[in-house]
Amino acid sequence: MSDRPLVIEKTRIVDPARGLDAVGTIIAVDGRIAAAGPDALNQGRPDGATVIDGQGLAVLPGLVDARVFIGEPGGEHRETIASASAAAAAGGVTSILTMPDTNPVIDDVAIAEFVMRTARETALVNVFPAAALTKGLAGKDMTEIGLLADAGVRAFTEGRKTLADPALMRRIMTYARDFGAVVMHETQDAALAGHGVMNEGLLASWLGLPGIPGEAEIIPLERDLRLAALTGCRYHAAKISLGESAAVLSAAKRRGVAATAGVSINHLALNENDVGQYRTFFRLSPPLRREEDRLAMVDALANGTIDIIVSSHDPQDADDKRRPFAEAEAGAIGLETLLPAALRLHHSGAVPLMRIVEAMTAAPAKLLGIDRGTLKPGAPADLALVDLDRPFVFSEELIRSRSKNSAFENARFEGQVLRTVVSGRTVFEAAGE
Repeated sequence: MSDRPLVIEKTRIVDPARGLDAVGTIIAVDGRIAAAGPDALNQGRPDGATVIDGQGLAVLPGLVDARVFIGEPGGEHRETIASASAAAAAGGVTSILTMPDTNPVIDDVAIAEFVMRTARETALVNVFPAAALTKGLAGKDMTEIGLLADAGVRAFTEGRKTLADPALMRRIMTYARDFGAVVMHETQDAALAGHGVMNEGLLASWLGLPGIPGEAEIIPLERDLRLAALTGCRYHAAKISLGESAAVLSAAKRRGVAATAGVSINHLALNENDVGQYRTFFRLSPPLRREEDRLAMVDALANGTIDIIVSSHDPQDADDKRRPFAEAEAGAIGLETLLPAALRLHHSGAVPLMRIVEAMTAAPAKLLGIDRGTLKPGAPADLALVDLDRPFVFSEELIRSRSKNSAFENARFEGQVLRTVVSGRTVFEAAGE
């Protein structure tokens, strides 16, 4: 890590916040962007600068991942803030929103401040903790939204859980509206999901596994969107996975509801057939859906119905994954594979590169109200230097997370992060660079 000025010359700069995709030069001084664009090509170099030849490469704003589960505090064997930040840096992710599903739960100011303090001391990237909607994630008593917001909490969520009580949800949304807070909610009705472990359908029947119907996602989503319209709350559906969910969300947006939505990279790149012979690394929540739904998610991302892409990084240890499929914990790590998996959509021509990058930079930064996700002059110098075309295999040896439960183990990718910079300091550099 160095405080020297940084110059990346003659590189492709992709900055959706400014609508910029052009060859230019990046200059970072004192942790901030001094210049970034074609106009900086002949601007000269600051004294003592580290100079990188960026020809044939691309510079993106550092990725902002708005759904990251960690273990610390209470589950450090799965992931610490430090190890999650190392994985993030390797994936070009410079800001993460961590979920409150820790032990203890992030449901009061003291615990939120502990996470922020630990992050300042140990993390390579920016860490923003989300707080619980209800105390202890018990679904009964609302947390102190105002106090937590004043302490710097950017969003409120029940993490993996879905609130069943619509009256409580309405009350929470009303308070959140008054404090300008974002309510992020996973929409999966626990009663409808039951003991299901994969998408309900013919494949689940063939495998002899209990399925989860699409209605388990659609019904709470429709309820939440109605409550968001009623309260005027800033509502974000954490992860949708069905074509019908996208249609429901699109209709709500046309009615003027202040709603946004995310999609997990898993549901853009994989489908239920990847479960194959009971491969537990593909047991996810929501479950992997039909190919028709995956394609619908891709279309919804391309047309802006879906606003952001998240990794849904969810580390699980080997003992929780190496079990019969129906008994394995749901979840997969994803910080290191978020960008290369998303670039598959670029290489296939399914989604323009500018839109893909926007969904992982400017859009989540805007959602969270943070000054990140852009390369505009004056912004923090958070960026990723990427070879968009370099092929590589994501082997277990590359995984920096403490847990190894990747849905992309040994996947072949095209597009590799070569260097990650946070506030002007290099926090990751690929081997051999």
